[in-house]
Amino acid sequence: MAYDEELADRLREHLAPVKRITEREMFGGISFMIGGNLCCGVLGADLIVRIDPTLHHDALTRPNVSEFSMGGRTSKGMIRVSPAGVADEGELALWLRLGIAHATAFPPRKAGAKKSAPTEKKKAPAKKKAAPAKKKAAPPKKKAAAKKATKKTAAPGKKKKAAPVKKKKAPVKKARAAVKKRAGRARK
Repeated sequence: MAYDEELADRLREHLAPVKRITEREMFGGISFMIGGNLCCGVLGADLIVRIDPTLHHDALTRPNVSEFSMGGRTSKGMIRVSPAGVADEGELALWLRLGIAHATAFPPRKAGAKKSAPTEKKKAPAKKKAAPAKKKAAPPKKKAAAKKATKKTAAPGKKKKAAPVKKKKAPVKKARAAVKKRAGRARK
């Protein structure tokens, strides 16, 4: 969709003294940004102005003004002024003052910064505490060293002998008591 070049030139004249003004093609027309914030634009033959949302209802009561809608959605603070509403330079200046006031109310944006779409607020999932890391027990070094030594010293093809099983000894007290009993029987 082409936009009204004459209206765009009128906007350029009014916005010339404003610092940090840039032009950008968007919405099928041209828009004027101040410090990266949308001020106004031209869409077809209409003037599009971004104003303070608290003034939105009052602006709609003026003649030749309607809500700006894009893709079936309207945005509070965005208005569309028909060509009859900006035929007079005083009317055009009024709308531009409102657009400039709103755009300069925000801090300047960095070059190339894009506004992200608002996301629904969701509850953050509860974070699970990570299980403490289990430490691996180091293998006993003495046994491992002994096994390595026997492997190296053993001749290939020979079987290893099993280590002798040690017998459990009876506790010392019981053994002494048994010895005393035997000794006592022997004396009688």
